[in-house]
Amino acid sequence: MRLDSHSWFRTDPNQVKTALDELILADGLDVIFDPAASHGAWMVDARDGTEYLDLFSFFASLPIGFNHPGLEDETYCAKLAQAARVKPTSSDIYTQAMADFVRTFCTTLPPAFKHLFFIEGGALAVENALKAAFDWKVRKNIAAGRPDSLGTKVIHFKWAFHGRSGYTLSLTNTFDPSKTQYFPRFDWPRIEAPGLHFPVDTASLEAAEAAETRSLAEVKAAIQANPNDIAALIIEPIQGEGGDVHFRPEFFKKLRAIADEEEFILIFDEVQSGMGLTGRWWAFEDMGVEPDIFSFGKKTQVCGIAATDRLNEVDSVFQVSSRINSTWGGNLVDMVRSERYIQLITEQRLLDNAKAVGKYARDRLTDLAASHANVDNVRGRGLMCAFDLPDNATRERVKENLLQEQKVIMLASGQRSLRFRPVLDFTQAHVDEAITRIDRALQST
Repeated sequence: MRLDSHSWFRTDPNQVKTALDELILADGLDVIFDPAASHGAWMVDARDGTEYLDLFSFFASLPIGFNHPGLEDETYCAKLAQAARVKPTSSDIYTQAMADFVRTFCTTLPPAFKHLFFIEGGALAVENALKAAFDWKVRKNIAAGRPDSLGTKVIHFKWAFHGRSGYTLSLTNTFDPSKTQYFPRFDWPRIEAPGLHFPVDTASLEAAEAAETRSLAEVKAAIQANPNDIAALIIEPIQGEGGDVHFRPEFFKKLRAIADEEEFILIFDEVQSGMGLTGRWWAFEDMGVEPDIFSFGKKTQVCGIAATDRLNEVDSVFQVSSRINSTWGGNLVDMVRSERYIQLITEQRLLDNAKAVGKYARDRLTDLAASHANVDNVRGRGLMCAFDLPDNATRERVKENLLQEQKVIMLASGQRSLRFRPVLDFTQAHVDEAITRIDRALQST
């Protein structure tokens, strides 16, 4: 098909799926997103105007509701349009817009994080965190007179999801084997994930403590089995796709101590949990523990890593040119958008909103569980909430009813969980509407 210089496609909303099916595996949700008509926490289907309550937010990547008035600001719109006209290679060619974004982004960081690296894609953010750790550990080994072939392994956890790129495939091991099956992977140490069951009572606390003891023993065994070869340990502060698994702060403190004692890099994957979803800019801020590196993406719009000066115990990737790099160095349009989101989150105190509305959501879900025997393990931090159903089949029936009948977009997590991933300006009224519709779905299935 040829186009002359004045030809443009204008696909009818009812033909979008057909047009895409011709060339791509268009197996996503049966919704054609209307960006102009969608508003707040409501996603509108361009085909017929149906409104869906959005508990999905593009896999937790949308920070603020659709068509927020703050995004109509003239200065922002002009800056966004200018950035969209030309896509510079921001790793090598710098702009005022990029500097504005970096300075704004730094307001979200705890003081210890002195180094940033930007790239497009959450998996590639994690990938470069690993590369930074490999580089650090190998240089440590060389300085100590050990072989430069050591420093190549990463300790990670069962049910983790860290992406689908080269290195991250060796870490991802959620309940859907199709994400990694048949792809070559490294045989890196995989450790039990000692999550909490909610509500936390004496029995669940004892179970978590026992699981932590086993997990830490596995970490130490992996270190002993691979002397001087562990470059990093990576963990999600809250496991997302693996089942919304929450850990105790005490566990993170012990991991921090082992990383220091055994000389490896502690990495937190904040791609899903970061940028305000838990009521803090970064979920680890509630843990009383700081990693050496954390990865970010999704709600930040721009992906990448932040690191402390521990990396500079050697000539790190933040000092040696081109050790880590990419063509684009992040997307300038995403940077301008991210800057504005951070401004709005700060000005409108949306971190506080995420805490307050998240607590309200958990309270309402707890009440819901009291009236439905098949609902349990209500949990969450901020707006990153979830609950369990008896099994995968029940969960899938409820999820389908929510989408088709109740007009709620809600995603699965782990083997039997449903998860909240709303925007940060979600309200108590939105929560009430969500609970009403979830209750109907539970009754119908």
